[in-house]
Amino acid sequence: MTVKLAIVYYSSYGTNHQMASIAAEAAKAAGAEVRLLKAPETAPAEVVAGTDAWAAQAERSSDVPDATPEDMEWANAYLISAPTRFGVMASQMRAFIDTLGGVWFKGGLAGKPVSAMTSAQNTHGGQETTLGSFYTTVMHWGGFVVAPGYTDEVIYKTGGNPYGYSHTVGAEFTDEVKTAIGHQARRLVEVAEKLNRSDG
Repeated sequence: MTVKLAIVYYSSYGTNHQMASIAAEAAKAAGAEVRLLKAPETAPAEVVAGTDAWAAQAERSSDVPDATPEDMEWANAYLISAPTRFGVMASQMRAFIDTLGGVWFKGGLAGKPVSAMTSAQNTHGGQETTLGSFYTTVMHWGGFVVAPGYTDEVIYKTGGNPYGYSHTVGAEFTDEVKTAIGHQARRLVEVAEKLNRSDG
């Protein structure tokens, strides 16, 4: 069975959009069918328009579909990417997750592998707590957490976060960063393939 991967991101200024796009390319190269999706914006339009960088990112991502509960039912694996806000995921991503009660109630989120990435303004800006708190949600779904751990030496070269890739806003997307994101995406696809074989 083909891995159907929903990559859902939220990005105010573009960092997580770029991370999700790198992951999508790696997952496609690994054979997955990928939907690149964004969590719907919940901030008032005038607030977004009043911040140049935010407005520019909204324009850049205008062709990316908003994620829906139907996308989550379609997928058999998820990669979630959102910035940290005070040590948890940005409220826009949490608001999207809060729309999934109906899918969850039907068991539509259970038994699926999930991985996550995040970013923050500084190196110790809450990335680990953001990922850990999201993985608690995955446990409520009955999903399988697929963290990168220390399964590749590139993890050590890009901050050493075993819970998921985390980017410092403003830092360059170097080849090592792209490799780390790609490794996490491929690992998720590999685990999803194994689960699909065992189900099939």
